[in-house]
Amino acid sequence: MTTNTLRFHRVLRAPPARIYRAFLDADAIAKWLPPNGFTCKVHQLDAQVGGSHRMTFTNFSSGNGHSFGGTYQELVPGERIRYNDRFDDSNLPGEMTTTITLRAVSCGTELQVVQEGVPEAIPAEQCYLGWQESLVLLGKLVEADIPD
Repeated sequence: MTTNTLRFHRVLRAPPARIYRAFLDADAIAKWLPPNGFTCKVHQLDAQVGGSHRMTFTNFSSGNGHSFGGTYQELVPGERIRYNDRFDDSNLPGEMTTTITLRAVSCGTELQVVQEGVPEAIPAEQCYLGWQESLVLLGKLVEADIPD
């Protein structure tokens, strides 16, 4: 079974703590993580090392969805998140590991995402496109500075 490793980089105008929270808050994830044309339902999210998460992305046009979940392996507030995922679909075998690294920079936060073990059945360019769309939505969420 062949897998892909994908790497993404962004600089966001937001503090690391806000971005970190956006990766671990169920409502935030449902808002920014699904790429264009998809909705997300977070079924479970226990943001602690060893805790699990489970969600479904649904294609808004067709209504078809795919569910996946995994466990949090490393959580360093404001700095690093590492978790694994497995798809429920047997056509998408294996385990993916995603590592998010955050670093404060002069204008906000440098964000690095590395996703390892992406199933061969998912074309890398589709993953890149999806993550690019998701990271734009993440920016819209975390860069907004709305007074109370």
